Amino acid sequence: MATTTSSSTSTTPSPPTPATTTNPPTPPHLTVHTSTRAIISTRLTAATIIISSTTGKVTSVFHSVLPPTAFPPNTPYYDHSPHILLPGLVDAHVHLNEPGRTEWEGFETGTRAAAFGGVTTVIDMPLNAIPPTTTVAGLAEKVSAARGKCWVDVGFYGGVIPGNVGELKGLVEGGVRGFKGFLIESGVEEFPALSTPDIKAAMLELANTPTTLMFHAEMESSTTTPTPTPPGPPTTYTTFLTSRPPTLETTAIRTILSLAPLAPNLPLHIVHLSAATAIPLLRDARRAGVKITAETCFHYLSLAAEEVADGDTRHKCCPPIREGANREALWEELGRCSVDGGDEGVIRTVVSDHSPCTPELKVLPVGVPGRVETKDDGDDDDDDGDFFKAWGGISSVGLGLPILWTEIRRRQERGQGEGQGQGQTPLPPSLATPTAALESIVQWCCTNTAAQVGLSGQKGDLSVGHDGDICVFDDGAEWEVVPDTMLFRNKCSPYEGRRLRGMVVETWVRGQRVFKRGGEGGGFAGFEVDGRPVGRLLLEKRVR
Repeated sequence: MATTTSSSTSTTPSPPTPATTTNPPTPPHLTVHTSTRAIISTRLTAATIIISSTTGKVTSVFHSVLPPTAFPPNTPYYDHSPHILLPGLVDAHVHLNEPGRTEWEGFETGTRAAAFGGVTTVIDMPLNAIPPTTTVAGLAEKVSAARGKCWVDVGFYGGVIPGNVGELKGLVEGGVRGFKGFLIESGVEEFPALSTPDIKAAMLELANTPTTLMFHAEMESSTTTPTPTPPGPPTTYTTFLTSRPPTLETTAIRTILSLAPLAPNLPLHIVHLSAATAIPLLRDARRAGVKITAETCFHYLSLAAEEVADGDTRHKCCPPIREGANREALWEELGRCSVDGGDEGVIRTVVSDHSPCTPELKVLPVGVPGRVETKDDGDDDDDDGDFFKAWGGISSVGLGLPILWTEIRRRQERGQGEGQGQGQTPLPPSLATPTAALESIVQWCCTNTAAQVGLSGQKGDLSVGHDGDICVFDDGAEWEVVPDTMLFRNKCSPYEGRRLRGMVVETWVRGQRVFKRGGEGGGFAGFEVDGRPVGRLLLEKRVR
């Protein structure tokens, strides 16, 4: 449990030389956080972290736990031992859907859910809001809708659609953190798919701009017959999975790589990579000098096609959740981009791709958690459980850290290759210890996600000059996902009912505590800062 102490001595002993420091302010303009375990610059250490209450920035870091007497009287002092201090997570792939579809999600609910899970920065995707963020005017509407509602810091992506190339540089000037386009229909008519000429035009327009061009990489091959709707009941997951084969991903990635020479300095990124068969393509391209990276998602690392029950459309997303063997291949690749596994992996980041909708759009059958009963139930249930008619998206913002920790600890505890179960294979050696795994999670979900969106030096680390964003993590806790622990608007998620390892107990944004788990009876103390959201909108123009 964290303890709060005010020092009472009238003299201040000289503390040890800090690992890094600027000139820290004097009380009451600083706050001290300590723990016997903290991850600083992706390494586990004891730490004392001093944050300016004026700027919200980290001003000093000591690689030891300093006592309250090391600071002037009345200095706010929080000892979080034995919990772990992590940098606040940066979830670089979230759909908040406001304005226009706030019945699906919204800035207030989505960012509360993020804070619950130690996420202190989210980057909002350009589609599923109305209007989409494909024009400067659309960005202005998005910003206006977000002001005063965000519990954590929020940045925005711009969208690339046919015909909007003339808007892209204006969106860069407006502060978007990158751009996303689809190579297959997105599911909403206001965000159509790109053709090859559209991709070329976007690459040329952004070629020498400080941004990242990202793609939903599924694409029908122009040289083959489109994938037909497979035979089989539409309520059976294997029927749906067959309709979205790995070749859709590899075809799209080959197309992107063939165009990459048009803009050799432009960072490219594949969002929500699902098919492990695409990894060799990306690896070869990176070795050839192409500036391309990929992300995968919590659901691709924790769920498997074999486990999806008939009609349980909570699991539908695109690209789809694939077989257990594919999941394990993604874990293997993650091990190549880890603190102790080198920097060769093509999957650099892990994100939520939180893409919610109303329960009605999931057409859930009776008996599946998350279904909302209506007065019309029973009149026409023919669509219930139809994977082809259900909205595609997984709701999980704020659950990602314990999902990853659960999957890692389960594999570690079952031993290297003994009794793995559920199609699980041993973790790569670089992830075999709890310390290495925690350090790597910070790399995937904090350091690298911040870099992807041009926020290195501000987000993703607890070192001097960074924002004082802290996730206080109880790595030994166990809990069950229930509606009360899903703070996003619609309580419809495949994780409901699952037991998870690891619990976020406090979240701090720029030195301000916004969430604390606890309270009477083990419940929630809730959200702080006088009940006011304190998140900022990250609208500064990218410089890298």
